[in-house]
Amino acid sequence: MLDCMTRRRWIADTWTETTASLKGEQAGHLARVLRAQPGQIFDVVANGFLHRAEIVTADEREVVFALHEELEAESALPVHLLMAVFKFDHMEWGMEKATELGVARITPVIARRTEKHLAQAAAKRVERWRRIVREASQQSRRSDVPEVDDPVTLKVALGMVSAERKLLLAETEQENSLKAALVGEVASVALAIGPEGGWAAEEIALFAESGWRSVTLGPRILRAETAAIAGLAVCAAML
Repeated sequence: MLDCMTRRRWIADTWTETTASLKGEQAGHLARVLRAQPGQIFDVVANGFLHRAEIVTADEREVVFALHEELEAESALPVHLLMAVFKFDHMEWGMEKATELGVARITPVIARRTEKHLAQAAAKRVERWRRIVREASQQSRRSDVPEVDDPVTLKVALGMVSAERKLLLAETEQENSLKAALVGEVASVALAIGPEGGWAAEEIALFAESGWRSVTLGPRILRAETAAIAGLAVCAAML
């Protein structure tokens, strides 16, 4: 039997107090590709809790597990990522890696410099983004799935933030580093990543009015998805 560090992990689609089920693509993959059989043991996340679970029935439509003991699981990194909408393939890669790094929540933001066709199409991509972070959560053995909000304007997004420390990655900032801004006891962080071309001046002013502090990752100009990954890596190290 595989130990809990090597067992494949799944995130249930439905659950009760004693059972959990995978449906749709997850069930099809487990039954058809991995040839699941009753009696096999996997790790299953149900209702936010990680369990050792045993397959009861398995077919391509649904795989049903009996939930056994609850297992210890790491909590998400307490970071709310505001991510301006940019080229979808780059953005989706960034979301996947942010999930692997432990981000708790992602809010896509329609920024001043978001390309018009991307802004118009963003709402139709949300379910795809949620599927990407779900799959990345399973791959990275998380016990939860980051929340992905519907795309909103910056003003609306700022009103959705409740983090203790609010940090804006800004190309115009030269002195205050992200690392220095995270020194000391910090319970939760909001981190904002701009679009290609950066935040507009009026957006930076809006951040400042809402209590955000501008910080830098260093002298190099990073792509938006690279900045998100680097920023989260710093948060993971400091928190």
